[in-house]
Amino acid sequence: MPSLEQIDFAQWSLDAIREEGAPLSWLEELRFNWTPTTAFALEQILNGKTIILITDEKRKWLEQYILSNINNELMERPPIATISIDSIFPHFNNIGGGEMIDMVDDMISQSYKDDYFFWYIGVGEDKRSDIAKRHDNSYFWIFDEEFNNAFTLKSYDKHLDIKLLQLYKLFNASLNAAMFGEVDASY
Repeated sequence: MPSLEQIDFAQWSLDAIREEGAPLSWLEELRFNWTPTTAFALEQILNGKTIILITDEKRKWLEQYILSNINNELMERPPIATISIDSIFPHFNNIGGGEMIDMVDDMISQSYKDDYFFWYIGVGEDKRSDIAKRHDNSYFWIFDEEFNNAFTLKSYDKHLDIKLLQLYKLFNASLNAAMFGEVDASY
């Protein structure tokens, strides 16, 4: 049950977007897609689940950025268990077909005792998204496709990279607010 000081995540997100002003104004009308998907991911993190990060090849730079910054020593919060799919299975790009994905999925499930979720960032049709799409609890920043638990963007947006960095900044602020009890991010 949220404390009296907590506000709900939808209102908190709107306030955070508006506080950023013009650079984040594009997100205000999309906040209804952002709020439930991100609240679900935050709840999983708060429940101690490991994030298994997957990006398409064009977003590898963002994967490295997230992995380098989510547990930055300047963060005044407990570390967040976050790992790249490529760290778990270095040959992930070479898997093909459902049977091989099943084997990798089983290995991850056994290793992490089903206490994880996938966070996929990239084009929806990329084969790297297939493993995440098999799980109802996955979190997506997906391009050019509507999908469950997905925040959808357009891959041809000329400002996409800037928007992704802005989204990560908001995600990080959301995570802090949820961890420190400033917002009720229960899904």
